[in-house]
Amino acid sequence: MTRPRPFAAAAAPSPGVARVVAALMAGAIGLQGCAIGPDYERPAIATPAFYKEAPEQAGGATWLPAAPADALERGDWWRLFGDADLDRLAADVDAANQTIASFVATYRQAQALVRGARAARFPTLAAVGSARRSGGRDTPEQSSFGLSLEGDWAPDLWGRLGRGVDSALASEQANAADLAAARLSAQVELAIDYFSLREADAEIALLERTIDGFERALQIVRNRYDAGVVAKTDVLQAETQLASTRADIANLRANRARFEHAIAVLAGKAPADFSLAAAPWVQAVPAVPLGVPSALLQRRPDIASAERAVAVANDQIGIQRSAYFPSLTLGASLSSGGSRIGDLFSVSGALWSLGVSVAQTVFDAGATRARVAAAEAGRDVAVARYRQTVLTSFQSVEDQLSIGRALAEQQVLRRQASDAADQTEQQILNRYRAGQLSYTEVVTAQASALSARRALVQVAVSRQVSAINLIESLGGGWDVAAPVELESSMRPAAPR
Repeated sequence: MTRPRPFAAAAAPSPGVARVVAALMAGAIGLQGCAIGPDYERPAIATPAFYKEAPEQAGGATWLPAAPADALERGDWWRLFGDADLDRLAADVDAANQTIASFVATYRQAQALVRGARAARFPTLAAVGSARRSGGRDTPEQSSFGLSLEGDWAPDLWGRLGRGVDSALASEQANAADLAAARLSAQVELAIDYFSLREADAEIALLERTIDGFERALQIVRNRYDAGVVAKTDVLQAETQLASTRADIANLRANRARFEHAIAVLAGKAPADFSLAAAPWVQAVPAVPLGVPSALLQRRPDIASAERAVAVANDQIGIQRSAYFPSLTLGASLSSGGSRIGDLFSVSGALWSLGVSVAQTVFDAGATRARVAAAEAGRDVAVARYRQTVLTSFQSVEDQLSIGRALAEQQVLRRQASDAADQTEQQILNRYRAGQLSYTEVVTAQASALSARRALVQVAVSRQVSAINLIESLGGGWDVAAPVELESSMRPAAPR
């Protein structure tokens, strides 16, 4: 910063200079309350009164009953599924996931920027010391010492620094929301991978039981072939079916390994250092409290982040508009010097200076106007993105409600189909043993029954995934203890 030219250098300031500087300082302090630029208001959003796809209850209510709603408010939404292994893994993800760690560091960085923006509103004070030894051929050697205390202050006349603090604070809140979104995303990915792994375990167990049955059927066919009752083709068909089913198990085991590797990375571990033993699959599908659509504006972290981005863009307008007005810098210094160390603390040798500088852009070829226009356009972009984020969140909830309802209906029908296919398989096998049917019909019935059983298992995991996606669409378990304010745009403005 350029040093203001001192008005005086003497033992005491002249009364005229003192009055001028005092008047300037008083005026600067008074003008600090002025803020250029529009005050922030949250963009208006038209929210529906209810969800179109919400299941209608008795009396026309669209609240989906389930576990208590406070289970979501506490943040541990995965506990709704009642799986102890998932609970343990979720804790590992929160503690060791590196993506979350990067967002935590970004949030800390944003907090530091807020502190820096606030510090810019205060004077700076610097102490400068010097020591020099000089001499020459015809000049005796001598020492000189100097000590000065220098201060600068740029009053926030037009609210530029105050707007900067507000902008930094809004950015901090946006980063806190981004952190919540990253944590929710990692938790959702973990839950989906975990239940997909358990579904693979269930299918593997189902195929292993099916293989036992196919092996017994193959032995029956071989016995009948050895007895000359059936042709070799029956044996070949039974062997083909058994080998295909074993190949399906190999594919399922490969899929399970991939899910296990993904869970390891989410938990911050190398796949080689992590394993998850097969365990019973808890097929619980919790009903999720919906609330009202307007609650999404407070619950979803991505919406909170987008709304805070609007606040940041709004503050930038004021910052750019402040360039139309002059800037004022006040400077002061107190220095002393001499040929001895003791001279530094001598009052008689002290010099003071007070200075003020005023700068005003006279001509910039419209650069300031262009920056203001760019900031206004940036706010319009942020508003449009915010509104689009809200609309997309409504769509996501409606989609998951529709999918969840369809899957619930499918599960009932899949169970009926599986029961019927099991009975058909047994009847066809009995008739084959009695010599009434060819083995081709047995193979067809067995394949149909196996397909129905697998479809029933798959629809169960699809329902769990749909419930997880619905929870994510509703904002997950936004933790009220986290450093994210749900009503962030309603908080009082930072003092200017």
